[in-house]
Amino acid sequence: MKFNPEKCRIADERKKPFIDADEIWDHINSAQPTKEKVREIIKKSLNKQRLTLAETATLAQAHDPELIEEIKMGAKKLKDTIYGNRIVLFAPLYIGNKCVNNCSYCGFRASNKEAIRKTLTDQEIINEVKALEDNGQKRLILVYGEHPQYDADYIAHTVKTVYNVKSGNGEIRRVNINAAPLNIEGFRKVKDAGIGTYQIFQETYHPEVYKEYHLGGKKRDYDHRLVSLDKAQEAGLDDVGIGALFGLYDWRFEVLSLVRHANHLEACYNVGPHTISFPRITKASAIGMSDKHVVSDEEFTRIIAILRLAVPYTGLILTAREPEHIRREVMEFGVSQIDGGTKLELGSYSTSQNEEQNLNKEQFTINDSRSLNEIIDELLDEEFLPSFCTACYRLGRTGEHFMEFSVPGFIKRYCAPNAILTLSEYLMDYATPDVKEKGWRVIEENIQSLEGHKHVKTDEIRRRVELIKNGERDLYF
Repeated sequence: MKFNPEKCRIADERKKPFIDADEIWDHINSAQPTKEKVREIIKKSLNKQRLTLAETATLAQAHDPELIEEIKMGAKKLKDTIYGNRIVLFAPLYIGNKCVNNCSYCGFRASNKEAIRKTLTDQEIINEVKALEDNGQKRLILVYGEHPQYDADYIAHTVKTVYNVKSGNGEIRRVNINAAPLNIEGFRKVKDAGIGTYQIFQETYHPEVYKEYHLGGKKRDYDHRLVSLDKAQEAGLDDVGIGALFGLYDWRFEVLSLVRHANHLEACYNVGPHTISFPRITKASAIGMSDKHVVSDEEFTRIIAILRLAVPYTGLILTAREPEHIRREVMEFGVSQIDGGTKLELGSYSTSQNEEQNLNKEQFTINDSRSLNEIIDELLDEEFLPSFCTACYRLGRTGEHFMEFSVPGFIKRYCAPNAILTLSEYLMDYATPDVKEKGWRVIEENIQSLEGHKHVKTDEIRRRVELIKNGERDLYF
């Protein structure tokens, strides 16, 4: 990983942070979103170019309903061009909820005496992974509180434990991480364990507002958290995810800050974040949050459309915090990854059925509790192509190499065929009869749509689908 000091402003105790709150507000306050400007910016994005902070601010300040609709339609066109109709599926697996931080919006905060603390044993992890595999999951994100027990050695151990679990035809092929920042040596350890993306969310990018919410623990150090993914890059972990928790501060500021963070990583390390997440605050155990910065559904859908246009090649993740109707809408014009069959209580995949959430055992409220099969059923009805693909990560198409492939566009060459193959596996091993029938129809339609593409051999896709029907697994391009 090559560091470019001439283009990079890295935040630490000695230098100015790359997030400048005054600069960001200047962009927001000076934006003049005329129809001509907004349409010109959308056109630039449709040419697959990243937007500047000033251009992003212009979209964020466009309040005319006609322009908002044009922004969404532009985002839809861009998503169709770059990502096609694929939706990547995953599940979160909470490993431990002990935490030394005191973040006022989080059910896991150290001061919450109502929280029931738990760390999964190795056997409990194995039981959880078996249950997830038996539902068809292939991609997991492991979630940890910030606690001395959950150090790099422990994270690496749990990752290896997950990868070693096989149930029937099931296996986990990609393990992502959401955990506290590590030092460079720690990032190297978890990279060597075979992780995919390492997620660290800044929550709010405004330095002063950050202090108001983070009342204790290591997470109170704004600059330390802000540069944590720089350290990951320096450790050679070039697949990282950023995010902000919407509802803590003005959404326009957070959107521009996410774009600034993405641009910073690309300027410094020649690769931006692999994913951006944008969770909204939901209810959690024993918290009382002000609604001063609450983000409405209308604003939330705008946020996603703006981000899609601002960072064309970055994956956008939407979780089960959001209700079905919002998830359904934003998959059309922005989101490329969602979770399915989500459970947040530690140990609940293998032990509980459709129980009510107990927020004293969970981090926050989820609003889409449908099973993975139900979600795939709806995706197929909406003509999306569900995908469990992990090929790029296992073939080294990450970081700079991923950008080399993705910027010219390789959806038809790799991503769509691999989505078809992973969906074929799901249909053979886990789908209900009606989902199976829909799935084969959607697969055939997608293969036909690839006919004639110079980089795609549809005969080979069909051959591999037949191999999967005859019992082979884990085929990919």
